[in-house]
Amino acid sequence: MSNVSERILARRAAVQILYQSEISGVPADKLLDGGLVPEEAKANDYARELVCGVSAHRAELDRAIGESSQNWAIDRMPVVDRSILRLAIYEMRYVDDVPQSVTINEAVELAKAFGGEDDSHRFVNGILGRLARQGEDASERQNEAADSSEAVVRAEEASGDSAEQVAEIPTMGILSDFMPAEAAPADEASDAE
Repeated sequence: MSNVSERILARRAAVQILYQSEISGVPADKLLDGGLVPEEAKANDYARELVCGVSAHRAELDRAIGESSQNWAIDRMPVVDRSILRLAIYEMRYVDDVPQSVTINEAVELAKAFGGEDDSHRFVNGILGRLARQGEDASERQNEAADSSEAVVRAEEASGDSAEQVAEIPTMGILSDFMPAEAAPADEASDAE
């Protein structure tokens, strides 16, 4: 079985485990460790990673869902939709080798298969799309700030180099002996004319 197929099955298993955990009130990691997972939700290593990651970051994931959903309180969302969203957001934030577009597409497919409402897949897609755009905007701001910082450093280095070059110009004693004439008071200047 290919790595892609294994991950698809892992996501399905992880969603089922997360759903069962929320419905039963038993922590997801206890379901995994206690062998309380249904046979069809047999978890491979990637499913375990997802389930444990979602469990460890649940408060953060719920905050992200709440901030991204419009007119929907997280506790009013169908349990399966919450489980899919938590899983996808965890994968988007913490699994580097899966592109966000793949994560979103897989979450939409899970919502089509298991979703709590007829339009669950649209709802999941909307929230995840919003989070992806916010992430891209934040990444662009970080890149702009880094570019700006690099430009400042380059400018400082350039100005530092030219200041060193100016300091290295020999004066041959001529300029060091030069003292500017003090300005004469206005009355004396008019008398001198």
